Amino acid sequence: MQCHSVYDSQSQSNHHQSNLASLCSQPGLLSVPSLSSQPHHQFFLSNTDHHCLTTLKGHSSYISSLTLAGKFLYGGSSDKEIRSWKRNHLDSELDHENLCYNVVAVGKGAVKSLVVLADKLFSAHQDHKIRVWKISNQEPDQQKYTHLATLPTLGDRALKILLPKNQVQIRRHKTCTWVHHVDTVSALALSKDESLLYSVSWDRTLKIWRTSDFKCLESVSSAHDDAINAVAASSDGDVYTGSADRKIKVWRKSSGEKKHSLVATLEKHNSGINALALSTDGSILYSGACDRSIVVWAKDGADGGMMVLGALRGHTESILCLVVVSDLVCSGSADKTIRVWRRVERNYSCLAVLEGHKGPVKCLSATIDGHNPSHTSYLIYSGSLDCDIKVWQVNVPIDL
Repeated sequence: MQCHSVYDSQSQSNHHQSNLASLCSQPGLLSVPSLSSQPHHQFFLSNTDHHCLTTLKGHSSYISSLTLAGKFLYGGSSDKEIRSWKRNHLDSELDHENLCYNVVAVGKGAVKSLVVLADKLFSAHQDHKIRVWKISNQEPDQQKYTHLATLPTLGDRALKILLPKNQVQIRRHKTCTWVHHVDTVSALALSKDESLLYSVSWDRTLKIWRTSDFKCLESVSSAHDDAINAVAASSDGDVYTGSADRKIKVWRKSSGEKKHSLVATLEKHNSGINALALSTDGSILYSGACDRSIVVWAKDGADGGMMVLGALRGHTESILCLVVVSDLVCSGSADKTIRVWRRVERNYSCLAVLEGHKGPVKCLSATIDGHNPSHTSYLIYSGSLDCDIKVWQVNVPIDL
C-alpha cells in the first residue's frame, strides 16, 4: 500500500483514496540505526515539567496548519477557515466562548499550509490556489484581514496564456499555463531573505514565487514521481522537497543560473514522506514518514549531499508533522501523540510524550517561552484531526 499525504475526508483530489494510507503505519525503517535507543543518553522530563495549558476550539473540521507570527497564532483547517488567537491570552483562564469569532478569512478550499511575511499571510489551499491576505493593525490587540491576491495572479495568467510555449498538458484534452498548480497545494516555505515563496503540490511540481509582486518565476515540473507533501528552505539557499515517492530532493539555484536544478536525491525512507524540518542553523534535516521514523540527515560537503546520522524512533504510527525550536525537535503522529526530542551534538533523547489529542496530530508550531536560571520554557502548539488546537508548556532544565 503506497503512502501519500495525510487523510482528508473532504478531498476531491485524485489522491484521495491514497491519502487514507498515511494514517496506516507502514513497515518500520530497519536499515537506519536508532539515535534514541542508548539508555545512557535518555533523560525523561517529569510530569510536572510538561502539561497542556489550554485547548483552543472553534474550528469545525480538522486542523491542517499552524503558524506563529508575533503575538498571534494562526490556524487553518479543512473547513476552509483561517482563525487567529492572541498569544498572550493563551492561558488556562481563557474564555473559549470568545474564540468563536476569530475567523481571519474563508477561502474556497481546505487550508493546507500557512506562512506569514511581515503584513501578509499566505495560505495554500486544496483548490489548487495560493491566497494572500493583508494584515492591518486596527489596534494593538486587533487586526483586520483583507484578501489581497490569489496566485497565480490574473496578470501572470494573462501574460502566459497568449504563447503556446507557456501551455502544459495536464490531461488528455486539457492544458493550462505552467504558472498554475493543478492539484492541492500541500506546503509553503519562505527563502531566508523572504524574497521568494516556494510552493509544492500533489501535482508533483515545485513553484517559486516572488513575494514582492507575487509573480511566478519558475516551475519545476515532474519534480517527483508522486505527490509532494513537504518543502523546507535552508539558510544557505538549498530547497528540500519530500514526496509520497519516498524521496527527498535537494534543489539549488547556483550563482549566475536562472533556474533551480536538482543537486541531490536522498533515499532512506521505505514509505511516503509527510514532513520536513531544518535545524536552526540549517545543517541538520529531519524527515518524517509513514514508516514511523524520523530520519536525521547532516550536510556532507558543498555539493548538496547529505549523510544519514540515524533515526528517531518511538512513535507507533505515521509521522505527520515536525517542528524545530532551538535544540528541540517536536514530532506529531497518527498515534495521537507529540514527542519532544532534544539534540546534544549528535545524541538525541526523547524528553516527553505529550498525550491528550483524540485524533492524529497533523501540524505543529513552537517557540521559546522564556528563560530562568534553572530551565528554559517552550510553548508547543498542536493541531489535530480531532478539530482542536492544544497549547503545551514544556520546561527543560538547564543542566540536562
